[in-house]
Amino acid sequence: MKVAVVQFKASTDKGINLKKIINYISKAAEKKATLVAFPEFMMFYTNSSQTSKQLANLAETINGNFVNTIAKTAKENHIQVVGSFYEKSTKKNRVHDTSFVIDKSGKVISTYRKIHLYDALGFRESNKMVRGSKIAKPVKTSIGKIGMMICYDLRFPEMSRSLAVAGSEVLIVPSAWVKGNMKEEHWITFNKTRAIENGCYVIAPDQVGNIYCGRSIVVDPYGKILLDMKKKQGIGYVNIELKNVKQIRKVLPLLKNRRTDIYPTLKA
Repeated sequence: MKVAVVQFKASTDKGINLKKIINYISKAAEKKATLVAFPEFMMFYTNSSQTSKQLANLAETINGNFVNTIAKTAKENHIQVVGSFYEKSTKKNRVHDTSFVIDKSGKVISTYRKIHLYDALGFRESNKMVRGSKIAKPVKTSIGKIGMMICYDLRFPEMSRSLAVAGSEVLIVPSAWVKGNMKEEHWITFNKTRAIENGCYVIAPDQVGNIYCGRSIVVDPYGKILLDMKKKQGIGYVNIELKNVKQIRKVLPLLKNRRTDIYPTLKA
């Protein structure tokens, strides 16, 4: 099954970005990809000077023009799409960082609101965002059961493990990984580790340019890097096979070998 991974530099203009996104979807479909995955903040780049009120005013609902246009394009091209957008919240001058899965008929079949906000290394996403309150259940697609995470979620192994135990065969992680000391090393290590420890594929499209490091990546269930887009803008393609998930989980049964009868007994 062919998966397309998009790495691009988002501008501050969501209209310009939407045109690029539509074009990428069409190109991925022409190459016979069954799913195309986009990075976090694909809607638009927001810099430090943008206020929380300005961001909230630009945000949309799941039924807004941004997602609806992408859904329409997915239907026209008969391709599944994973992406993200700034979603309006009920809290004044705050938004959700929300990812979505759209099926080939153009229906939004899953959404996930980022639960771990990037309040670290000098950044405070909570100044503009509201964290989600639950992990989204894995959703069935033509490439297998997808578990959704977003960027900073990678640093919390409990989340990917919960998704794997719930049946995820593929983790898709739209990201905007900020550049910095050892940051690319962390990025590669986390993606490989989440794949290895859960016996699943990890597909992690990343932003490039602005303050982000690129390196969009796909890792197989044994930790092999199948795609590393470095600093290139555009589309990368990779074939994934669910039989590899079943095979690895059989010979390296990490999920079955867990001692959940013992772990909770440890006291601080």
